Amino acid sequence: MTSRGTFSDEPLSPAGRLFIDPKTDVVIHCIAISKNPIDLDVAKTALKSSVLVQHPRFCSLLVRDENGFEHWRRTELDIDRHFIVINNRLNKPGKFVGEHETQGFDDDEGDGDGDGEVAVNQYVADLSVSSPLSMDKPLWELHLLKAHKCVVFRIHHALGDGFSLMSMLMAGSGKVDVPAVVPAAVPPIKTEGIKSGKRRDWFWLLSLLWGVFKMVRYTLVFVLEFVVRSLFVCDMKTVISGGNGVELWPRKLATAKFLLEDMKEVKRAIPNTTINDVMLAMVSSGLSRYLEHRTPNALHEGLRLTGVAMVNVRANPRLQELSEVMEKNSKARWGNKFGAILIPVFHHKGGNNPLQYLKRAKVMNDKKKHSMEAYFTYKIRDLVMTLLGPKVQQKKQADNENIIQQLIWRY
Repeated sequence: MTSRGTFSDEPLSPAGRLFIDPKTDVVIHCIAISKNPIDLDVAKTALKSSVLVQHPRFCSLLVRDENGFEHWRRTELDIDRHFIVINNRLNKPGKFVGEHETQGFDDDEGDGDGDGEVAVNQYVADLSVSSPLSMDKPLWELHLLKAHKCVVFRIHHALGDGFSLMSMLMAGSGKVDVPAVVPAAVPPIKTEGIKSGKRRDWFWLLSLLWGVFKMVRYTLVFVLEFVVRSLFVCDMKTVISGGNGVELWPRKLATAKFLLEDMKEVKRAIPNTTINDVMLAMVSSGLSRYLEHRTPNALHEGLRLTGVAMVNVRANPRLQELSEVMEKNSKARWGNKFGAILIPVFHHKGGNNPLQYLKRAKVMNDKKKHSMEAYFTYKIRDLVMTLLGPKVQQKKQADNENIIQQLIWRY
């Protein structure tokens, strides 16, 4: 929507400008499955009284002024325009089926053999390439798949990042036993105070100096690597490499379920390991097996694939209450505040001990945690977007299309 900007409009952030451009256009899809059938009227009533409709971003249109700069402009929210209700059941390819074709499905017991989950996944995969969000209303909508007791929440990434949206989700949720009570945010990490004493003071000082040395060293190494790989070095082409027009290719969304307790059991095998270490090890091991299966003996041992992880760069990285996130001087301010780090994933041929993947992941993640790579990329991205605009950033992404394989990384 093109319009003359006004003093009351709020300009879009540099990250938001990148996400909103047609060639990048990033939309977040959140799937929620209900135990009970979904009542449309109840859903609308609940949404009207939620914190979402009170939030400025979710009640604003995106407009462009005569110079091409984007702004948020408050508008009157029409809830009905944001609800897309689908009564028919979907089949595995994500297409609608008639009532005579739904035999064999039991709404009370769920879809047999996970057919319903496959259908919903394919429906969302098709949405990601065929149905952009309309610019004549705030950039979010709810798809109610009533036959599957499922809600698909579509939110444009320009509205906020995972930290911001999770804070809103927590504020809009209630406990099962006491719906009026909002669940508390994640409690802060408890830290033990430093004991006094001359020996303790010297030990603390040496630890601090060693920590600063590692931070400077790893930051220089990883920032230089980021620049080199962004401009000059490409990964070797494999069966998972992208190509021209990859953003328009058909999508396939699959669901893999892992028990948190199982992941905790794995991380206990190696001291001081985190769940993120386990996740990276799983991705690395899975990619190695897949590549070995698709192209046996075609790739050399230790082949590097470069992944990208998004990292929250707020001063306070812990999940906060929504009221704190919305404060102007908050250290956990609402918006898109994250940087990117490169995560090397190496191909290893069969026969390796699976725990070796975990050990390698831990070593790499520990180094990344000591660097300022994410803060560097955050500042550089904003600087490029502010001075040169989204097209330069897009060209940079296109040049890196074959070296950056998007890995799912939650913070």
